[in-house]
Amino acid sequence: MASSVIMISFALLACTLLLMSGTSSAQLTPNFYSKSCPKVFEVVGSVVHDAVAKEKRMGASLLRLHFHDCFVNGCDGSILLDDTSSFTGEKTARPNNNSVRGFNVVDDIKKKVEGVCPGVVSCADILAISALESVLVLGGPKWTVKLGRRDSKSASFSAANSGVIPPPTSTLSNLINRFQAVGLSAKDMVALSGSHTIGQARCTSFRNRVYNETNIDATFAKSRRSNCPRPTGSGDNNLAPLDVKSPTYFDNSYYNNLISQKGLLRSDQQLHNGGSTDSLVEQYTKNPRSFFEDFAAAMVKMGDIRPLTGSKGEIRKNCRVANS
Repeated sequence: MASSVIMISFALLACTLLLMSGTSSAQLTPNFYSKSCPKVFEVVGSVVHDAVAKEKRMGASLLRLHFHDCFVNGCDGSILLDDTSSFTGEKTARPNNNSVRGFNVVDDIKKKVEGVCPGVVSCADILAISALESVLVLGGPKWTVKLGRRDSKSASFSAANSGVIPPPTSTLSNLINRFQAVGLSAKDMVALSGSHTIGQARCTSFRNRVYNETNIDATFAKSRRSNCPRPTGSGDNNLAPLDVKSPTYFDNSYYNNLISQKGLLRSDQQLHNGGSTDSLVEQYTKNPRSFFEDFAAAMVKMGDIRPLTGSKGEIRKNCRVANS
């Protein structure tokens, strides 16, 4: 009797391990395209390199696309879908409208990748690789990109509009809560916020801060007002660099800005404003290697947010349109 129980237990254990192995085979892995598309990094990197060479800001834009994609229903390429007669996509949601960009570059990448290995690489994975290549070309750290994501067949305007992407007016608690909701820690949040060492922001994102907030360097605020008139609607799309020192180079100067109260966005300055994340900001100002390591680790974690794998989703032929 006892031996029968033991045999049954071993049988159950074997089945469990088999199921677990089947599950793990559908998870993301760095070598997912090693046989089916071994040159994918080379192809994506060449297009990103050319695009950033033409416009430095594009590196930040491609990195941001990956971020905004992952925070809304996971890293599934949904942000790339154009509106259709049956649904309104995410491009016109508040966090994205007149803000996210780089879609034409993604189109170029997809076209090149399809020419090398058609029907193999997802648009969601293209965003993940583009984020890495963008950071690298601007002097930032390298990380191991896990691959194997598949593309969603639809997008969600309501989900993108629901506040899952923290707005530039966020408080520290809101930032921490929003990141924790997708499995990222406060440390991950501070490290990922360092992506604001590159790129620019629209006047609408920082107008209230430079006119009404007190935890801001007076000279810095005055300089930003010159390009962001007070009346709403006037100069809304005027741009200012998120990093006042080196906006086209990926380094740790963003954190030095915060120490000097020169964070452009309210959400930026919240990271060093007498709260729980002050010490981490100070650490990154003194130890850029620590920032690079933590940023790389957080990017890997972010890329793991609810991906579609296995038989879920699809591999889109065109990143803007679900397959018919």
